[in-house]
Amino acid sequence: MPKFTHLHVHSHYSLLDGLPKIDELLDYVKELGMDSVAITDHGVMYGAIEFYKKAKAKKIKPIIGCEVYTAFEKMTDKRPNIDAPRNHLILLAKNQQGYKNLVKLVTIAHLEGYYYKPRIDDEVLEKYAEGLIGLSACIQGKIPKLLLANRTDEAEALAKKYESIFGKGNFYLELQHHANIPDQARANKKLAELSQKTGIPLVCTNDIHYLRKDDSEAQDILMLINTGADINDPERLSMTQDDFSMKSPEQMAEEFKDYPEALENTKKIADACNVEIELGKTKLPVFPLPEGKTAEQFLEELCQQGLKTRYGENPDQKVTERLKYELSVIEKTGFAGYFLIVQDFVNWAKQNRIIVGPGRGSAGGSIVAYLTNITNVDP
Repeated sequence: MPKFTHLHVHSHYSLLDGLPKIDELLDYVKELGMDSVAITDHGVMYGAIEFYKKAKAKKIKPIIGCEVYTAFEKMTDKRPNIDAPRNHLILLAKNQQGYKNLVKLVTIAHLEGYYYKPRIDDEVLEKYAEGLIGLSACIQGKIPKLLLANRTDEAEALAKKYESIFGKGNFYLELQHHANIPDQARANKKLAELSQKTGIPLVCTNDIHYLRKDDSEAQDILMLINTGADINDPERLSMTQDDFSMKSPEQMAEEFKDYPEALENTKKIADACNVEIELGKTKLPVFPLPEGKTAEQFLEELCQQGLKTRYGENPDQKVTERLKYELSVIEKTGFAGYFLIVQDFVNWAKQNRIIVGPGRGSAGGSIVAYLTNITNVDP
């Protein structure tokens, strides 16, 4: 069996676009005899942790990625039809820094670049490219589009730019085999020529949106819901015209027999991607403390101020005993920083006339939360 890894895969977290659920996807990877697979949902990373945990449990190497949308010009440019049609780029995390940068890019795409879709641009990509591998994506990628438009010099310049952004050996020109898509074979030929000219390596994928070939009809129903299109419209967006399933390594080897290096490079990339996510450990931002104070000391100081505000100069003994007990528990469990963070944003919201609830759940019974103004119910 040829060594091969699928590096362009959409799960059901590509909402109303990808069909495979994570468990089904991983089971099918095993069934086809592969030991690694990537997840590259459109513009999002909702499924990354579920995918990571379940892949590890099934002894499959998880490769965490995303198919990002790249802005036609700047991600801050927002005017009608500016990105029609969409531009795609595959990003894969090689290591912890790459994973953090991928999370950062997807966050920026939603908070700053969002215009119908979450978008990034080359400027922000350059800032957060460390630890990432880039693939030029399907024929909706900028480089294939330029090649198909016979703008070869621009395609070459862009390919070299991406190679410079990601670093030599971290950017690949992506081939796919979709015989019924007229431009695909032409794009492959031009990508191979570009690879030969620039030395930028090739890699092959199948842009998976469903697992088995006969799943295409179910995935098409998702697309109809997504686009609101008429099922009888011959111009509507559909993937039924070709095979976007998870093909076996043997089938991929047969389809890319003219480009054996593209097949080999899937394993090269899989071997280079080694993200280890630490789970089950609380990770909090560091709360800025007054000089010389620990989080526990500063929290106690805020509580002492709160005692006077809530109970006056001479609080009842049961109040002070309750406070002393809670602070000892918080110190023991290491949650002083957490209380400081929560009181900070709750008090900021109240000062800025943003409605905050009176408190609920077990935390509503905490006198520390009451004294720091997090909750408004005297426990």
